[in-house]
Amino acid sequence: MNQSKLIGLGIIIFFSLFIISALSNSLFITINPGEKGIIFKRFGGGLDKENTYGQGFHIIAPWNRMYVYDVRIKESFESMEVLSKNGLTIKVDLSYRFNPLGDKIGNIHDEIGPDYQKRIVIPEIRSATREVIGKYLPEELYSSKREDIQDEIFKRTKDAVNGKNIQLDAVLIREVTLPQTLQDAIERKLKQEQESLEYEFRLIKERKEAERKVIEAQAKADANKILNASLTSNILKDKGIEATMELANSPNSKVVVVGGSGSDGLPLILGN
Repeated sequence: MNQSKLIGLGIIIFFSLFIISALSNSLFITINPGEKGIIFKRFGGGLDKENTYGQGFHIIAPWNRMYVYDVRIKESFESMEVLSKNGLTIKVDLSYRFNPLGDKIGNIHDEIGPDYQKRIVIPEIRSATREVIGKYLPEELYSSKREDIQDEIFKRTKDAVNGKNIQLDAVLIREVTLPQTLQDAIERKLKQEQESLEYEFRLIKERKEAERKVIEAQAKADANKILNASLTSNILKDKGIEATMELANSPNSKVVVVGGSGSDGLPLILGN
């Protein structure tokens, strides 16, 4: 092979490598974990919405284009001011988790585009939050109804974005900021309610203790009544004789006089 042919072959190889290098970003596509891709076929019918490409290495025609979407669950935050039922302004900080449906990214790309969060999710979150909080008073959002409000915002937003092939995993109310005067008033009210419940608890406790004492006294009175009715003079004499016999058999020195001077006739016991 002469020198001119070698030079020509070298030029061909150089230009081939140059073209491959220039087109490498279009020819060789790597889809990372948590991502899915769809192809736009320039000469083959446009966007292929039915077929998605999973993670790994892919080779496509240089005139086609691959669009890659992150389909993992993402968390985002939203801060907004809304009006309550009585017209007061409340600041609400939310967090929410969402992701596009992996087998529907072709529809998302065709109908909405890569900025689906900005165009769909955020407006729906804001709309649902305004509608739901607008039905409640500030003190309900601040205390007892907070979880119910959170669940209702989540359900409304989820129903709205599901129709756009977007999945909503959760909506959480992170913080609620009320006007300071209203917040102070609510805290005073809650404190008064707590003190009232505590006072009522003490009254119930004392009432039950009084009832217990009455029942105990009644039981003692009934026992004494039964005992008095059963203690006849003969029983007392018999008990006295039994006690005298036990004392007489004990090792302690004593004098037992049978037939005492008392009207009951019980023995007398004289010690040292």
